[in-house]
Amino acid sequence: MTQRYVVVDIETTGNAAKKGDRIIQFSAVVIENNQIMNQYSSFVNPGVSVPIFIEELTGINDDMVKNAPTFTEIAPKIAQLLENSIFVAHNVLFDLPFLQEEFTNAGVERFYGKSIDTVELAKIMLPTSDSFKLGDLAERLSLSHIKPHQADSDAYVTAELLLLFKKRIEALPLVTLEKLTILSQHLKSDVSLLFQEALEQNRQHIEKLPEQLEVYRGIALRKKIYRSNTSSTRLLSDYPKSHKEKDELLMSMFSHYESRDGQCRMMDVVYDSFQHSKVAVIEAGTGVGKSLGYLLPSVFFAIKEQKPVLISTYTVQLQHQLMRKEIKALQHILEFPINAVLLKGRSHYLNLFKFEQSLTEHDQNYDSVLAKMQILIWLTLTITGDVDELNLSTGGRTYWQRIKQDGWHLANKQDPWKTRDFYQYAKQQALNADIVVTNHAMLFSEMANQSDVYAEFQYLVIDEAHHLERTAREYFGDKIIYNRIKFLISKLGIYDQKQMFYQLENILETHGIHGSPHAFEFESYLKSLDADIDDLFLMLAQYLQKQKHHSKGYQKVKIRIKKDILDSKNWNSIKWCAERISTSLTDVDKALRSRLKDLEEKKVQLNDKEQAFIEELYSFLNDWKQVKQEIRALYYEDDHLPEVLWLEGDLRALPTSISIQRQPIYVADSLQRELFSNKKSVILTSATLTINSSFQFFLNEIGYSASAIRTEQIASPFPYEKNTKFIIPNDLPDISQVDSMEFSEQVASHLIAIAQATKGRMLVLFTSYELLKNIYQLMKDSGTLDDFLLIAQGVTAGSRSRLTKNFQKFEKAILFGTNSFWEGVDIPGENLSCLVMVRLPFLPPDEPVIEAKSEYLRSLGKNPFSAYSLPEAVIRFKQGFGRLIRQKTDRGIFLILDRRIETTKYGQAFIQSIPNMKIEHQSLNETIELIEKWL
Repeated sequence: MTQRYVVVDIETTGNAAKKGDRIIQFSAVVIENNQIMNQYSSFVNPGVSVPIFIEELTGINDDMVKNAPTFTEIAPKIAQLLENSIFVAHNVLFDLPFLQEEFTNAGVERFYGKSIDTVELAKIMLPTSDSFKLGDLAERLSLSHIKPHQADSDAYVTAELLLLFKKRIEALPLVTLEKLTILSQHLKSDVSLLFQEALEQNRQHIEKLPEQLEVYRGIALRKKIYRSNTSSTRLLSDYPKSHKEKDELLMSMFSHYESRDGQCRMMDVVYDSFQHSKVAVIEAGTGVGKSLGYLLPSVFFAIKEQKPVLISTYTVQLQHQLMRKEIKALQHILEFPINAVLLKGRSHYLNLFKFEQSLTEHDQNYDSVLAKMQILIWLTLTITGDVDELNLSTGGRTYWQRIKQDGWHLANKQDPWKTRDFYQYAKQQALNADIVVTNHAMLFSEMANQSDVYAEFQYLVIDEAHHLERTAREYFGDKIIYNRIKFLISKLGIYDQKQMFYQLENILETHGIHGSPHAFEFESYLKSLDADIDDLFLMLAQYLQKQKHHSKGYQKVKIRIKKDILDSKNWNSIKWCAERISTSLTDVDKALRSRLKDLEEKKVQLNDKEQAFIEELYSFLNDWKQVKQEIRALYYEDDHLPEVLWLEGDLRALPTSISIQRQPIYVADSLQRELFSNKKSVILTSATLTINSSFQFFLNEIGYSASAIRTEQIASPFPYEKNTKFIIPNDLPDISQVDSMEFSEQVASHLIAIAQATKGRMLVLFTSYELLKNIYQLMKDSGTLDDFLLIAQGVTAGSRSRLTKNFQKFEKAILFGTNSFWEGVDIPGENLSCLVMVRLPFLPPDEPVIEAKSEYLRSLGKNPFSAYSLPEAVIRFKQGFGRLIRQKTDRGIFLILDRRIETTKYGQAFIQSIPNMKIEHQSLNETIELIEKWL
């Protein structure tokens, strides 16, 4: 019998039915025989006023519900509608309990049937989706969603979603369905009904597997596409040397193509540098077309010379943008194919053998089960096996650590999945590629792990190169995190805890091997280690508490551990404890490796499950070795290498929030030795590399002298003088002359008036979270911006990209951001009309790295302010300014509220670092008048 589904959505006055929140709209869509049969919708009079934020979200107001029936009046009809049906909702754990509470209040019997959550189902069926919100899914799947956040529209879209997922489930390979059906018994909703139904149907006919899939060792996966290096056989036109040739080539790429002299110049610099094995540093202003500026010459060079070019971006997002947008667009205009691939470190790829064996476990952990189901679906879609394609939960990421690829360690055995291994496939594709794309973190991570994955590539482009020095410092340093160490210890576990140590002992016992040292001795190492870790972090927590007066009232603190502290009696007990921990870590490592050696020497015939466990144990030992290295940061000092050591923690969550970090202060020599010296040609580019037209600061940071390389500064083609108004208010106090609260109040008053003039569309950049929070609260509490949406980083929930998306959705929106909003935020067009910098972006002088760098520069006889603090702030200032004008037709207001830009000598360094514009010195009233006329 075909099942009947009732897909429900409700809008409510809030999230807590037990605390008096009520339904304001109900909708139910009935599905029978895999078709939408009818829909019942009604507004509901909640008996209370609809809150403002609910009205903004849903568009439902008091007038729309005042004449509607109460829930009590429609409850019997709804209960009748749900009879003999499966209840379906997008986030069933909200809709169903809320509805049940309303049934109880109305004196109607609760619903006791099965329920399906389409959020849970979407996570399984669309494992690569960035978001599982209904609106985002509708957009991704091209489903019409006319009135998001209204129950009738949401219920209908959810019903369409269910039907679409049912079709996709029925199209899955039989082996995949069988595994999903077993795993789905452990989900939160009754999604198993869908898999069971499809499995029973599919078993009734002979399966014809789609051409792109294969079944290997009982798992269905997508066949890989193997490309050989076809450079020598491709018909390649010559590199377009003249401006005219470049224009003719690029004209077909863009519908409204405009010739850019700067972009053409950049292309020639890149191509020439590759041809003559040179290093080039290029600053390409906003709008130059930097990505294409290095991509086009890289492609021509790589194919002509049959030498791949490695391109490193700062973020994974930029990495994927290059692959999906720029390289794809370039491919359309070239007469020859481009082989471009992403290449990442080994641990980003799935180990199919470990995954296969994990499917045989009787694991009921929800996150692991969900991740296994996601991966089974994903394997029918992916040819890369790259974890970055997956949207895993935090628990799913923990499961991934068990099944990630990190080599094959059993010398006398061969990986049965070797011919389909994702990492080997990625390496092979990279060696046959023209363009290989990675990111800075991956580049340095592999370098730190002494991997040779990127050693083959002699031609390198570093995009967003202003981040290179900081990324290098992070990866050439160490970071100890309490929770990570405790997690590894619990993962190993003593015998009675039946974790990895227990499993290893069972394998040894099965094959008649007695491990040395004895299990009792091993457990004593582990117990001592666990106790010492607790003691260490308790001492560190006490130390942080004693330094509380340095925190200036903040809960999150950073305390630098200077040499005088390291040499003090108080620190000795921390140092001794760290040394004991290091010894215990070594003892545990030796004991585990001794047992593995016994297995190897006795040539034990392990079954597949045992082999997979041993591989997982080797992977664990790699992580253990990393912790051994990190813990040395607390007691080992290298007098030849200037370093900085600091503690970080949240005073509200000690000791679990504590981390200890050690970083080199100066990485130029390491960059030269570990990276640049191994390359024939390097291109370093960014929109922000110069200070007052000089590259010297950047070159000092990365270890190049200006005489040894080529530098090129290419200005932005945008007409800033015409499209931007640069205003410095003359009626605000100098921040150095007043206290923080007075400054906050005056700034808030200015911003309220300016926001009303610009009608929102304003990005306000801060250097301090405390200042952001104060000004946000003052503006919110003023009562004059009730029809505006105020979005604040660290206050409003959501990631940077989520906050930016919300800002773009609402016309009257104000976005408050700190550190990460100064760059990488792209809000083109009228969505952003006004950019405000509250303070010049100097980093706090007592921040551990800044303070240590300053001391180091002072020891060299240099002025730390002019040699480091000022240039660093100017680079950030340029990045922040770059948020305003993102395309040629953009217009905007640029306000600096920090009077130091004109009252100090160094202020000119900021003004000279951005395009030439007339500066307006105005009062608030004059500013409002200008904005209203100009915008």
